[in-house]
Amino acid sequence: MDNLVTERLVLHPMSVGEAERTVTGEPDADVRWEQGYPTEGDVAVARRFLERCASTGDPQPFGPYVVRRRSDHRAIGGMGFHGPPDEHGSVTVGYGLVPSAQGKGYASEALRALLPFARDQGVASVKGDADHDNTASQHVMTAAGMRQIGEDERVKYYVISWGR
Repeated sequence: MDNLVTERLVLHPMSVGEAERTVTGEPDADVRWEQGYPTEGDVAVARRFLERCASTGDPQPFGPYVVRRRSDHRAIGGMGFHGPPDEHGSVTVGYGLVPSAQGKGYASEALRALLPFARDQGVASVKGDADHDNTASQHVMTAAGMRQIGEDERVKYYVISWGR
């Protein structure tokens, strides 16, 4: 599968080998990691990806992507889908960046690339959520065109939908 490329970023579909190296904390010789990468979240995503690959096969294009800066090719975080579309054509997205990459618009830029990609893959809607106190993540989703559709005592829920 091809990379998704934006002005400043490359969203690279994670492979099994990359997931294994993420879990062990040992990058490829040709891949550089920003300080703090992988985060605990990146390791958890890589583990879930490996489990899914072992049980049902590679979920790409509906799996995780490594977010890399184009300027230095360093991995700065991850973004991706929690799995393939459900029976309604909906997927859920998640993301995270190392602290040094936060606050620079990278997450919004990456999500703005991932959303039309999902639509082009036949997805009817993309969902996401953020804790009430995570205003940065809430801003990422609204900046990418998602709208808040509800909340509970812990999180706010967002969605973007397209006609099929």
